[in-house]
Amino acid sequence: MIYSLMLTCRACDVEPYAYLLHVLTELPQRTPDADISDLLPFSFAPPKAAPPHPA
Repeated sequence: MIYSLMLTCRACDVEPYAYLLHVLTELPQRTPDADISDLLPFSFAPPKAAPPHPA
């Protein structure tokens, strides 16, 4: 199943590690009956990264 998710990530142009990190961080915060369709690879939008700080 994990392999299938990773291949779907590749097909959807989603970085697999970022996807898994987001999903594994987000899932524990949801109730057991929550809708998780927004966590599927084809619906995934990575969180916006903070702009780098000037040196």
